[in-house]
Amino acid sequence: MEAFLRDFAAAQSSRQRYRRATADELAAAEAGFAAFLDRAPHHLGELGFSVRDGSLAVQEPGSERAWGLYVIDRSAPPSLVVEAPHASSDLRTELIGLELFRRTPGAILAVGGAHRRREDPAHDTGTVFHVVTTLLARRGLPQVQLHGFNDTTLSSADVVLSAGAAEAGDAVRRAADRLAAAGFRVCRAWDEPCRGLAGTTNVQGRAAGGSPFLHVELNRTVREDRRDEVVRALAEADLAKP
Repeated sequence: MEAFLRDFAAAQSSRQRYRRATADELAAAEAGFAAFLDRAPHHLGELGFSVRDGSLAVQEPGSERAWGLYVIDRSAPPSLVVEAPHASSDLRTELIGLELFRRTPGAILAVGGAHRRREDPAHDTGTVFHVVTTLLARRGLPQVQLHGFNDTTLSSADVVLSAGAAEAGDAVRRAADRLAAAGFRVCRAWDEPCRGLAGTTNVQGRAAGGSPFLHVELNRTVREDRRDEVVRALAEADLAKP
């Protein structure tokens, strides 16, 4: 799966083919993914998705319908949505997401399908990514969304954590404590300014309602050299727990 995901992210570029979903396609995606999650008949193939092993739905390679990759761990009831909306721009976030997905029984992995210059699902409600993650939030599933920043953008921190536009709940605070205990310099956006990295305009966070939402910004060094450590700390925070 790691090699497949690396290739998936590497295929994204600012010049790739891309078409926005229509309103009808977004409605069909919502219905289709609800059925897919529930193991019911669906029509995701009509939206350009290839469905494999009953757990993976991925866009067709080279398609203009570059609408993402979604994986469900069927070994346990749905528990946590792990999101990497900018796989090719926020380098290695898709790999961090995959490892957190693997460590969390019942997790669902959602990876954006296009380069950020073609589609920015974290700030655009008219995307399949947003429709799918919002559907899961309405089912009460907590979300953790992974992003990246340059080391020089906020040199005093390795990680920035926030709850987006919401108040920081227990899960967010547990994550901050675990990361700090692991030796990361954590900027807690609910307590201090974090140079515009708090995710307050993130549309998934705004749509989460009462479901927990954790916005995670990781500097380049962490994403390149300390992925295992950050995944371990996030897993130990038990983000699926309220």
